[in-house]
Amino acid sequence: MRILCSNDDGVHARGLESLEKIARALSDDVWVVAPQEEQSGAARALTLAHPLRFRQYDERRFSVSGTPSDAVVMGVTRIMGDKKPDLILSGVNNGQNLAEDVTVSGTIAAAFQGMSLGVPSIALSLSRLERHNARWETPEAHGAQIVRDLLKAGWPSDVVVNVNFPDCAPDDVAGVEVTRQGHRDAFQLFAEERQDLRGGTYYWYGHTGARSNPPEGTDLRAVYDGKISITPLHLALTHEDSFASLTKALMKS
Repeated sequence: MRILCSNDDGVHARGLESLEKIARALSDDVWVVAPQEEQSGAARALTLAHPLRFRQYDERRFSVSGTPSDAVVMGVTRIMGDKKPDLILSGVNNGQNLAEDVTVSGTIAAAFQGMSLGVPSIALSLSRLERHNARWETPEAHGAQIVRDLLKAGWPSDVVVNVNFPDCAPDDVAGVEVTRQGHRDAFQLFAEERQDLRGGTYYWYGHTGARSNPPEGTDLRAVYDGKISITPLHLALTHEDSFASLTKALMKS
């Protein structure tokens, strides 16, 4: 099995080391094509107005001067040659990608780009309270078996699988749960105003809020309860109930 590893935290990210360990437990044909620099929050952006360049580190390890989606496109269509990967793994992200995160996450975007290119794709993320105290041993201990189980079960070609590991030691993981995308009710993005050394004003995004009380069956609840959350995601964004009501209201003739 040929596996392509990518991410949004950049080619030198600690989580990419964990992802490679997971991939190498599954195959000896592992490639890495990741953004040169961190691209968190890039969502599905593509670089259209600037040239893309790649840097090669060894036979199967590259970085791309663009977004996670750029890295996957370059990896599949240019860098890996005529043989496409059989599987794309994206992550392991330093921080959870749950609920609303999925619409802005570069980690998940890389998986969606792989799916769009016809390659089964899985996004993996690690929940943590502090960025520099992530428990990388947890995805390293459980990740390969999770991927094996997913490959055995299979999933539709228009779906990506979003895996989130809880913030606990490997032996404390409370199980695995297939979940639905949740919704935060106690979370807010804000822009903090700061001043540089030349007197200019700039802004830096941050988050406020606390843990909500999400319902059973959601990705948030599973991770809060110490479980590995597995959520099938797809790009069909049409809201069917609104489609029906608007059709009834507007298409009268």
